[in-house]
Amino acid sequence: MWVPIKKVNSQIVAEMWKDALESEGLPCRILPEQEISKWSETGSFVLYLPKGREHVGEEIVRKL
Repeated sequence: MWVPIKKVNSQIVAEMWKDALESEGLPCRILPEQEISKWSETGSFVLYLPKGREHVGEEIVRKL
């Protein structure tokens, strides 16, 4: 099960957060906020972490 951790405004920013979280050993997924058939690079994206690990991700996000 995956839980949302952060919403960002572009795919590039989402990829940067994903890299930062994964460099700390947390698996991360990125999904567009809209329907997948309507997404674009400049749309909003949500980062997801595994359930039970979100507190670690929140701490990393807070520090950065």
